[in-house]
Amino acid sequence: MATMAMTLTAVYMKVQEGYVAFIEELPGANTQGETLDEARENLNEAVAMVLEANRALAERSLEGATVIRETFVLPAA
Repeated sequence: MATMAMTLTAVYMKVQEGYVAFIEELPGANTQGETLDEARENLNEAVAMVLEANRALAERSLEGATVIRETFVLPAA
């Protein structure tokens, strides 16, 4: 089975200190960097941290509940 990549929108804004970066579709995934490359690298880390934190929050909120978990694949647009 082929794996499809989810496509999100990264936004980079030039500021006096370098670049501010965020993902439009993922609240909380934002960062900065002195260079555009550093901002890109930091944004990858920020996305991973947001997803990890959201998963941990969900697990805690569902603790003790009977739930059904399944893989969700976002269809290509």
